[in-house]
Amino acid sequence: MSKRKLSRQQQWRVDKVQAERASRAEKRDVRDAEKLAAGEYGAEQPGRVMAHFGRTLEVRNAEGTPVRCHLRANLDGMVTGDRVIWRAGQEGSGVVVAREERDSVLKRPDARGQLKPVAANIDQILIVFAVEPAPHPNLIDRYLVAAEATAIAPVLVLNKIDLLPDDGGELGKLLERYRALGYPVVRTTTANEEGLAPLRQQLEGRTSVFVGQSGVGKSSLIDLLLPDESLRIGALSEDSRKGTHTTTTARLYTMNRDEVTDGELIDSPGIREFGLIHLTEQDVTDGFIEFRPFLGYCRFRDCRHREEPGCALLEAVEEGKIHPERFASYRRILDSLDA
Repeated sequence: MSKRKLSRQQQWRVDKVQAERASRAEKRDVRDAEKLAAGEYGAEQPGRVMAHFGRTLEVRNAEGTPVRCHLRANLDGMVTGDRVIWRAGQEGSGVVVAREERDSVLKRPDARGQLKPVAANIDQILIVFAVEPAPHPNLIDRYLVAAEATAIAPVLVLNKIDLLPDDGGELGKLLERYRALGYPVVRTTTANEEGLAPLRQQLEGRTSVFVGQSGVGKSSLIDLLLPDESLRIGALSEDSRKGTHTTTTARLYTMNRDEVTDGELIDSPGIREFGLIHLTEQDVTDGFIEFRPFLGYCRFRDCRHREEPGCALLEAVEEGKIHPERFASYRRILDSLDA
């Protein structure tokens, strides 16, 4: 569908609104500069963005208390998880004056297909799947490829293990295949508190995000990990966990247990929707970590790893160095991109 062209009057209105917003931001920045010069703001101190609402940020201070801050006009692109420098003002408010360098950034395509940052300084992406509904290896591979493209460490989390057969079944064999590739695998269940222990250990001391298809129990896990948050952010839907503060923005939560911080969790419905639409064929190839020792050794530089003679990946499959099911999954992902 072609994009509707604005009339001259409509375009004038859009330009006028944008100009007015820029003017207001400039005036506010001048006022901030005057207040800073006059000493009306306190000393610079570090903080972390807990949530982002337009040009208003909720920043966690050194004591762990959230402070509403506005953003100086010359600062753009702040996202949840950013580490910032801010200065306290009057009546419990503040102003963010700088952003520190990011360790990592999670992006996803917007409505126009442009990559947009949604969260920063994430240590690991937890890919949640469950005994029921039964996971498809190709779906797990798609999540792993998307995670690899972010350069953020992926972790596989198998939920509902109380439904797993004693011998592990085919799913147990599949897990061992991923573990052999070097991916951490965590087994958990919400059926009892003990079942969360391995997951809590994986989360400890790290900032994490959860991704995965619907029905695998992400919301149930998050609810148990954040038992007190529902009281503060309002009523949440059991299926979507959408609340007054989480519908359109990612939010940073601190996980506490027995007055000890377990770790941090960034949650947002937008983050949980994790796709490959923005990836290239080379990104997908690089996302299969066992391929990496063989990349660059094909006979032809433009080898697409289909039926070309001298393909290093095909030879590795024949020699048992790459599992044939993983390679078949790789081909299905590429075919889906072509489609």
